[in-house]
Amino acid sequence: MPLYDTIGRTYDMTRRADPAITQCLARLLKLKPGANYLDVGCGTGNYTVALQNLGAQMHGLELTSTMLAKARVKSDNIRWIQGNADALPLRDRHFDGAIATVTIHHWKSLQPGFDEIFRVIGAGRFVIFTGDHAQMNGCWLREYFPGGFAAALKQMPATDFVMEELKRSGFTDVKSEAWEVPTDIQDWFLFAGKHQPAIYLDPGVRAGISFFAQGVATPAETEAGCTRLKADIESGRIEKMIANYRHDLGDYLFVIATKE
Repeated sequence: MPLYDTIGRTYDMTRRADPAITQCLARLLKLKPGANYLDVGCGTGNYTVALQNLGAQMHGLELTSTMLAKARVKSDNIRWIQGNADALPLRDRHFDGAIATVTIHHWKSLQPGFDEIFRVIGAGRFVIFTGDHAQMNGCWLREYFPGGFAAALKQMPATDFVMEELKRSGFTDVKSEAWEVPTDIQDWFLFAGKHQPAIYLDPGVRAGISFFAQGVATPAETEAGCTRLKADIESGRIEKMIANYRHDLGDYLFVIATKE
């Protein structure tokens, strides 16, 4: 069974639209009520619905049938589309903008998808929410799952490469903006436990994070890392570990590209 068919069964137990991310997406899109926007790799539609609730006319594209079935239940006013980013079943210049949240590291190749997104946007912004190599290297979680982080760095496209590929597709004014995980984060993706490390000890939380569910961190490393993490939380050593990894690079990154 494909990864996100497996994750999709329990995804919404720990993954939901975080208000801070939603507001950043709306601001960076320069969201206009009633305008058409595409959510590429929308998963179960959490951010698709959140932006629809701000007045956008959203369309959600997702490859995985399990995830898409859960998305469809959330709104009848959103057009839900099963498909792949590199072959969008959509008209040229139909959208006023697009988003892609924590998804591009799962794409086989960026260029075909970026080309397609450029094609279906008339004029507007494409906003990507992703991770950066320097941010990943600066995350204290790496202390407990070093093998997984080494594999994840190979999977995560470098920010400079992402920006160059966007330019090759025709986007202009390509820039980035760092983002830090708030203490009250509601979307429990990989770095969501920055301020609450105990969440990683919960198998239900790990089941909604591809880093663990996909085996990027192997089951053996996950078990050993969680054992160490639990001991450090109980002893209080975790506070020193977090302090050792503190940096000012942010935890995630928005990449913003414009089509004139």
